[in-house]
Amino acid sequence: MDKVIPFLMFQEGKAEEAMNYYTSLIEDSEITSIHRYGANDAGKEGTVFQATFTLKGQEFMCIDSHVKHAFSFTPSFSIYVACTTEEEIDELYGKLKDDGGHPLMPLGNYGFSKKFGWLNDRFGISWQINFV
Repeated sequence: MDKVIPFLMFQEGKAEEAMNYYTSLIEDSEITSIHRYGANDAGKEGTVFQATFTLKGQEFMCIDSHVKHAFSFTPSFSIYVACTTEEEIDELYGKLKDDGGHPLMPLGNYGFSKKFGWLNDRFGISWQINFV
């Protein structure tokens, strides 16, 4: 076994937009590769056949599915972010929420953490953000 990588399947050609958004939110993050569908491929030309990106060193893989599925993302899988300052958690949670996100647990003290928030972003990806 070589490695284990979280894999995100986007629909409607949103993979590249999501990668650009995520890497702009988290410092020390980057898109590391993008392979696109060509003119005669199954997917829409120019959309993401397969791509990789990192968020603070954690590698992710994603695609634009050329098949329309009846399912999307679920909060049972989340990107978990451990923030080291309150300013950091407030800023990240605020950006995700204000840019079309849907709060599942607003920022607050839930006993297990002095400041924690959980939300789905505009693409449907779930984020758990914790102040440690």
